[in-house]
Amino acid sequence: MEFRHLKYFVTVAEERHFTRAAERLGMAQPPISQQVHKLEHEVGAQLFRRLTRGVELTDAGRVLYGDARKILDLVEQARCRVQSAARGQTGSIRVGLAGSVVFHPVVPEVVRAYRESHPQVTISPSENNISALVDDLIEERIDIAIIRQTSQVSERIKLAPLLDERMLLVLPPQHKLADSARISLADVAHERLILFPRSIAPVLYDDVISACQRAGFSPQLGQESTQVASAVNMVAAGFGVTVVPHSIRQLHHAGVTYHEIEGTQPTAQLVVAYRSNEFSRVVRDFIHAAHRETRRHKASDVNGSAPAVARSAHV
Repeated sequence: MEFRHLKYFVTVAEERHFTRAAERLGMAQPPISQQVHKLEHEVGAQLFRRLTRGVELTDAGRVLYGDARKILDLVEQARCRVQSAARGQTGSIRVGLAGSVVFHPVVPEVVRAYRESHPQVTISPSENNISALVDDLIEERIDIAIIRQTSQVSERIKLAPLLDERMLLVLPPQHKLADSARISLADVAHERLILFPRSIAPVLYDDVISACQRAGFSPQLGQESTQVASAVNMVAAGFGVTVVPHSIRQLHHAGVTYHEIEGTQPTAQLVVAYRSNEFSRVVRDFIHAAHRETRRHKASDVNGSAPAVARSAHV
């Protein structure tokens, strides 16, 4: 039983006339009659009762019509779903986010814009450190990730830069430089520098160390924080000072101050990471959304409008 036979049969049944069915299908009438006769022979039953001015379904024809109509509808639905998937309009995407990037305003803007333009795509976000997210990409546990720049490169992973975020110096409560608008890293050379483990963000870690060295000193490394953002908690507790991406200033701790860095300053680059052999339209559309919203964010100059010194409020 061929699909086209069912299509011809259903059309004749709905038109109740072979000639009108042929016109609807845009073909000659004789081939339709021939194919319907073949279908009747195949199912072993007469499907139409020939009348003077058309045809009507037999009891067997009515049974087949119900099933054939369902089959045609299912095939049409499948075609629409396949085409939607090919256009990236349906499906799912697993998005990994590095711990510190979730504070940057462009990240929720990207996710929101993508959800609005792809309402039928299910987004499953997860958060982890950079090294773990790169491994998750390679092992196909996630489809895409927004992370900080990483030296953990692989031929299987591509990195597309989004933006460079300047970094801020974070001072503990009642620090003598708390009222300074801009502070050189050399001004805190004697302080304990709190950093995250190098393994979770090696490029960012090395940039901070290099900035200190260019400022004329090798930092006195203090206790490590578990993540980039958690270094602010340790500064608030008086363990030392730290350098964090600008967007981390959203974390509020009593008395902690955020300061622009005078002179040589490190930057924290945001990148989107994905597999080199990625052909999914869903993933490619997310990448396009990330670049589009990043350009929009740069144009609005959100970070540039922020004050140079921010003193955290009490919580």
